[in-house]
Amino acid sequence: MSKISAAITAVGAYVPEYVLTNQILETMVDTNDEWITSRTGIKERRILKEDGKGTSYLAIKAAQNLIEKNGLDPKDIELVIVATATPDMKAASTASYTASEIGATNAFSFDMDAACSSFLYGMSVASTYIESGRYKNVLLIGADKMSSIINYKDRATCIIFGDGAGAVLFEPTTEDLGLKDEYLRSDGTGRDFLQATYGGSSFALTPEVLDKGGHYAFQEGRTVFKNAVFNMADAAAKVLERNNLDKDSVDWLAAHQANKRIIDATAQRIDLDESKVMINIHKYGNTTSATLPLLINDYESQLKKGDNIIFAAFGGGFNWGAIYLKWAYNSNKN
Repeated sequence: MSKISAAITAVGAYVPEYVLTNQILETMVDTNDEWITSRTGIKERRILKEDGKGTSYLAIKAAQNLIEKNGLDPKDIELVIVATATPDMKAASTASYTASEIGATNAFSFDMDAACSSFLYGMSVASTYIESGRYKNVLLIGADKMSSIINYKDRATCIIFGDGAGAVLFEPTTEDLGLKDEYLRSDGTGRDFLQATYGGSSFALTPEVLDKGGHYAFQEGRTVFKNAVFNMADAAAKVLERNNLDKDSVDWLAAHQANKRIIDATAQRIDLDESKVMINIHKYGNTTSATLPLLINDYESQLKKGDNIIFAAFGGGFNWGAIYLKWAYNSNKN
């Protein structure tokens, strides 16, 4: 029997209509377009403004986009995973609600949270379910409404994050395609430098905490930047080395869109030409769990069957890693 691998066979995405530009941010905090662009590479980000709509709204929209584009029957989906750092609510999973709303009535579902590495880790989990032979259709969605935990008076965070969602479908293949290798790591000592503390079981929300803005996301930029640059680049380099890949055999780098300088450092570490680096941070900012699937969606028309793609991410916790995936189809599915 031929070995089963997990291949991405369809993609979809959704971003909100409202565009928060650098120029608008100039009116809100002490910053300017030149500073934001030079430090981060971000020009604008999308924000979900409608009251009562959360991460599930973004996830549902992205999943529906995938379903409609590919003529997929939602009842054929067997598992729905929502990778997110901003679930709709505690206990009741965002994935369960998303699955019900898209008509995936035969699927079980659950959420995954590894901050900005959530989707990367989700790729590993989704592919493992496929490789087990028990499941044939796994829908993985990366979605975050980061605006729900951002203080728009804190220029260290409000210039960076945006809202959005992307979705991919994993299916089995016996061809030499799909997820080939992964290098995933974590270091819990890093949680003091990048987190949204209050609201968790160890840090109760109180009126005093809310008054001080303790429920908002926090990051110690210099420490996060240094760790992200080293670890994301190191993980990508290790995956290349383990699979005897070099700059000529890698077709694309799909790196987490946190900061243009971090993306550049990762590309430089593996000696990859800028033309092979997927970039959309200027349009969306850091959408946390959604950055990687949004990249795939934006570049789908340029991807060719057999393309070697290196995915890399770094997130709060700390969590990081890289995945080597061989693309399974041409954009016209021929």
